[in-house]
Amino acid sequence: MRRKLLTLLAVAVVAGGMSQTAFATNGDDMIGVSPVSRAMGGIGVGMPICATDALYRNPAWMSKSKNFEVSFGSTLFMPDVKISATVGNATLADETSKADTFVIPEFAITQRLSDKLVLGVGAFGVSGMGTDYRNDPAVLRSTNTNFSFMRMMPGISYQLADNIALGAALHMAWGSLDMGQGFSQDFGVGASLGLSYETNMFTAGFSYMSPIKMTYKRVYDSNGDGTFEDMKLEQPQEVAAGVGVKPIDGLKVGFDVRWINWAGADGYKQFGWNNQVVYALGAEYQATEALTLRAGFNYAKSPLDNVAAASNATQTISVPDLAARYNNYQIGVLNALGFPAITETHLTLGAGYKFTKHFAVDVAYVHAFENNFKVEDTANAYPTYEAKNSQDSVSMDLHWNF
Repeated sequence: MRRKLLTLLAVAVVAGGMSQTAFATNGDDMIGVSPVSRAMGGIGVGMPICATDALYRNPAWMSKSKNFEVSFGSTLFMPDVKISATVGNATLADETSKADTFVIPEFAITQRLSDKLVLGVGAFGVSGMGTDYRNDPAVLRSTNTNFSFMRMMPGISYQLADNIALGAALHMAWGSLDMGQGFSQDFGVGASLGLSYETNMFTAGFSYMSPIKMTYKRVYDSNGDGTFEDMKLEQPQEVAAGVGVKPIDGLKVGFDVRWINWAGADGYKQFGWNNQVVYALGAEYQATEALTLRAGFNYAKSPLDNVAAASNATQTISVPDLAARYNNYQIGVLNALGFPAITETHLTLGAGYKFTKHFAVDVAYVHAFENNFKVEDTANAYPTYEAKNSQDSVSMDLHWNF
């Protein structure tokens, strides 16, 4: 039992992130890539907001790009992750993860080739998770987890009619995994399709993002026999739709709904993740010719349910492709200690300032309110764990158009 708990704690990074990452918002996905989207609750499917998130969220909206646009920036991500372990009234541990500051890059270029055709390319850190309890009490098993996931994306959009555009992007993914026994990485390929519709007062969009299969070679020895096993992980498919309106001059309001298929993806489904429906609401107001103000809201129920299970139950859960098997209590401990992707409610603010006709700076602030996740042992043999997670992040990018 102890050996398998140790294995699970080390496996806690097996789902999705960016280099040296410990961020989790909608599951382990960022709510948005650019500061424009992040300031507006993560929207970008049903309304054009910027070239960067057009390429990522709905490539059809690249049709709104200028002749040539380029942007680059980063997000300073600051999670506050805590864990407690108790047996009865006794507290065995009450610690804060040392993995608390991370930098996440984003970069995009779009080029208009004709009145109908726009090409784009971008690279983004899009999802991830990790914790660091090294040198903390023995009950935490010196857990240290780190997983990273990034997408490099060439894309294209085509104007089918005056108010309808179609877009597509190729997702060339890179992921890295370190479970304390050596670094592993893999590359995968996926795609996305998007459709957009626009009138003077109303916009709408739809997008589909395919799953991406990843395998991390020789990443962990789960049963202690000296053989390092592979770990399979599939980033899930997503379906999204959204709308936008312009109720008055200078004001735009957008609303997106995204469905993330965690429960159908290899790796996530073995760890007990539920599908998520993400609701994103954002607004932008042109305060002056140079200054734009933004705000938003993002909510998705945590993919993890609280666990009440026996620590001595039969191990029937097989995690691909580890040799050891696990029970529901052990999987719950994995998620609590190493992978508490449980934040639900986000409030967002931001602004953009156009310094010249061709150059602007965008900034955003996102706060994810604290949420908790509990794992109880009904056999009363092992501790009850409770994880808490809240987050703050600040984003900035520089944007040129010509």
